[in-house]
Amino acid sequence: MTKKLTRQFYLQPALKVAKELLGKYLIHQIGSKKIIGKIVETEAYPGPQDLASHARHNKITSRNLAEYMIGGHVYIYLVYGMYWQLNISTGLSGRPECVLIRAVEPPPARIDTNKPRINTNIREISGNIRENSCLTNGPGKLCRYLKINRRHYGLDLVASQKIWLEQGKKISTKNIAASQRIGIDYAGRYWANKKWRFYIKNNPFVSRL
Repeated sequence: MTKKLTRQFYLQPALKVAKELLGKYLIHQIGSKKIIGKIVETEAYPGPQDLASHARHNKITSRNLAEYMIGGHVYIYLVYGMYWQLNISTGLSGRPECVLIRAVEPPPARIDTNKPRINTNIREISGNIRENSCLTNGPGKLCRYLKINRRHYGLDLVASQKIWLEQGKKISTKNIAASQRIGIDYAGRYWANKKWRFYIKNNPFVSRL
C-alpha cells in the first residue's frame, strides 16, 4: 500500500473502474490514525442511459452534482435517512458515471507474538472473520467503519490528504464474480438484470443478499 491512485485511473469508464477497484485500499486519515479497508465489492452506474443512475436522462440536482465531477471525486448520499453510501465519480467532467463501494475488508488484527497461541484453532479464526465481516459487509456499514459521511461530499481523492485510494494486489479475472446490482428494481427489468455488481469470489466480507 504505497502507491496512491492517480487521476488517470479514475478517468476510465465506470464499468472498468468498478472491476479494477477490487483489491485497492481505501484510506481515511484522522489525525495520526488511519482507517483502512480493502475494496471487495462494487457496483457500476455508467451514465445517464442507465435508468438505475441518479443522473438518468442527464438529470442534475443538488444531490447528484458530484456525479458530474471529473473522475476521482466522492459522491455520497443518505438512504433511509440513516445510511451513507459512498460512490466515486469516473470518467470526464460533465459525464455522470460513478462506482458504488459496497463492501471492504478491514486489515487483520495484529497478533501479539509474545502471547501463547495454543488455544487458537480454525473454528475460532472462522468465528472472528464472521464477526468482523459484519462491520463492513455493506455500503452503509463501511461508511460507518471508515467514518465517511456528508462532510466528505465532493472531496477529490487524488488531491486529498484525508481520504484517498492506494494500489493493492491485482485481482485476477478468474477471481472476480459479476451479478445483478442490488435494490434497483425501480429501474425496470432490463437495467436491473445488468450484471454490473462485481466482487471477489469467496471473500467473507462481501455483502449478504
